[in-house]
Amino acid sequence: MMKIVLSTTVAVLFLFSCREDKKEVAADVILWQPYNDSAEVAANRDHEIERMRYKLIQSKVLDKNEVFRPLYNEVSKISGAEHKVLKPLVLEQDIPTLQSHIADGRLSYEKLVLFYLHRIYRYELDNETTLNTILALNQNVVAEARKRDSLFRTEPLKKRHPIFGMPILLKDNINTSGMKTTAGSIALMDNEVDDSFITQQLKRNGALILGKVNLSEWAYFLCEGCPVGYSAVGGQTLNPYGRTIFETGGSSSGSGTSVAANYAVAAVGTETSGSILSPSSQNSVVGLKPTIGLLSRTGIVPISSTLDTSGPMTKNVVDNAILLSAMTGKDSEDATSIATDKDFLKSVSEKTSLEGKRFGAMKSLMEEDSLYRITVENIKSLGAAIIQFAPPEVEMDSFVTILNIDMRNDLPKYLKTEVKHRDAVKIASVKDAVAFNNADSTVRIPYGQSLFRGILADSTSSEGLAEIKATLEKNGRIFFDTAMNAHNLDAILSINNYHAGYAAVAKYPALTVPMGYKEDGEPIGLTFIAKPFEEDKLLRMAKAFEETSEIRRPPADYE
Repeated sequence: MMKIVLSTTVAVLFLFSCREDKKEVAADVILWQPYNDSAEVAANRDHEIERMRYKLIQSKVLDKNEVFRPLYNEVSKISGAEHKVLKPLVLEQDIPTLQSHIADGRLSYEKLVLFYLHRIYRYELDNETTLNTILALNQNVVAEARKRDSLFRTEPLKKRHPIFGMPILLKDNINTSGMKTTAGSIALMDNEVDDSFITQQLKRNGALILGKVNLSEWAYFLCEGCPVGYSAVGGQTLNPYGRTIFETGGSSSGSGTSVAANYAVAAVGTETSGSILSPSSQNSVVGLKPTIGLLSRTGIVPISSTLDTSGPMTKNVVDNAILLSAMTGKDSEDATSIATDKDFLKSVSEKTSLEGKRFGAMKSLMEEDSLYRITVENIKSLGAAIIQFAPPEVEMDSFVTILNIDMRNDLPKYLKTEVKHRDAVKIASVKDAVAFNNADSTVRIPYGQSLFRGILADSTSSEGLAEIKATLEKNGRIFFDTAMNAHNLDAILSINNYHAGYAAVAKYPALTVPMGYKEDGEPIGLTFIAKPFEEDKLLRMAKAFEETSEIRRPPADYE
């Protein structure tokens, strides 16, 4: 059998034009070849952001052919011309619109999946446009989409959740059967798992798991001052608004970049402190960090059982509410998990308005950021009350201690209970991970592992940790509540992940929405912070802001 080797550009063209002998070609075609990224690295040598002075761009261990070849036959069924016809029906459309197109026969779940796969293959196999965002694809996703189409014709629409048939990408620290869960670490490259609780919920509601996306390795709790969005498994995730110009945010970098580039309807990220808010704002998407307990953490590679949560990342607020709703449910394996009777879909389906809402605006941000100031004034013009305030200074010392001790305890539990084949994963603790990385530091930890070493060095007692947790939760709440209680505020207005640490320790939910773009084109987000389990309120307010501002625009090179 003849082996076919193609350059990246030719491979992409070939992929969407070849129709003959697909089975024979698919087995041997080389869709992607490693390239010399030294020129890109050199171009960033003097970047004004020190941690964007990359040592490498592409992964040294991921073979994209292994990721992309299995679905080659399916993806090649949709031509560039057909993709163009589907584009106005799909690109940047919200879930209710997509479902209406399917209901009226202009679209199908299969075509929807193929549309997104076409984009992923087009951009991720070209080394000049790749965002290094896709780590794995569900080899059965097209067949699963066909089953959704069959069910659609036999089952009444009202019985289905709106997430039904929607292709969703998951951050690669969220357990998903049939795909490895690596957390970006070579130590977990062979980590086979069953579905996490939230993955089960998504599937139960009919969602299609399209694949897994890159992240900051170990959710950015490995190396200090290293690039966000880098993992040894996936390489350096890049921002579609400026691939090596703007940071992706982290640690849910692949979740943010994939949604921004329209690789899927939506994605799921995780946050300990800022890891949903940061990449959402950096990629001009909507990201919600829920209250701890609203979404299960079972089956997610941990940093901290005290502060970790997953959360939805979407192109609009309506989709955010839909994805959140599809993941909720009480998990008996997660001590913090709750059942909720809140109807998040109703929160965004009713008419929303900012009139009469009361917001706290930070004086320092009003003085320092012109876009924030203009946005706050616009919100005021829509009938909201704006109270400027200076938050009290509170101690946040020892925040990292919570992460240190929790991860030292929580990671071994995950490895013991979630890994299906223990002999395939060579580590059982953070100490093992440090030793594993040291055995080949150039490939496994090119930016070091100072935070992992800090975990091992931390000698805080269990009593001391409990005191730190209580103190920081109290201080975080004082930071927000002083103004919120005094002025009866609905929410605090922040920027990006600027106050994510305070929200994390306070265990307050936060929702960021595209606020605009800096003069150089870098996205920036407006972040709403409220009290625990007020996600429905956050979603209503964010939707009202979104509808009046209509700010988000897709990245020009990925339209």
